Amino acid sequence: MQAQDNIMNLPLSNGWGEKHRLFVKWKYIEAKASAYYYHGLILDEGNTEKSHGMAVAALQAADEYLKESKKACEAFNAAIPLSRNPPLWGTMKYLAEKIPKDTSSKVRINRDLYSYEKIMETAPTLPDFALALKPDEYQLPHVDASWDDETYRQGTA
Repeated sequence: MQAQDNIMNLPLSNGWGEKHRLFVKWKYIEAKASAYYYHGLILDEGNTEKSHGMAVAALQAADEYLKESKKACEAFNAAIPLSRNPPLWGTMKYLAEKIPKDTSSKVRINRDLYSYEKIMETAPTLPDFALALKPDEYQLPHVDASWDDETYRQGTA
């Protein structure tokens, strides 16, 4: 979130500012999807009816954030300069398969125990952990002259 707030202060008037902003937004939404997914799995370990209901709500929130991250990815790739939509890999490839599968499974299993309204309750609040790491100061490199080429900026290179 801090990156989203501070990116507007960067001197990116060469057309890359919007691309950077969309990238940070996309990755932030992906992080929320994974946080809710793992939080849902932890809540599902509980023995109470309430913990199972909260787990289902967290998994459904993860599924919604995953769908939103796909839209954010498309917006990022459509922004000038155009880029290709990369194939999923690593953690997000795993989560893109697991989140919908686990969410539908938990909803189906718990359908008998909970009413639709109860399952659709708002997602539980994520725990607020203090950051253990402090980021190092980083200076962005100078913009390469080739990035100012008009054909490159239009995505026709």
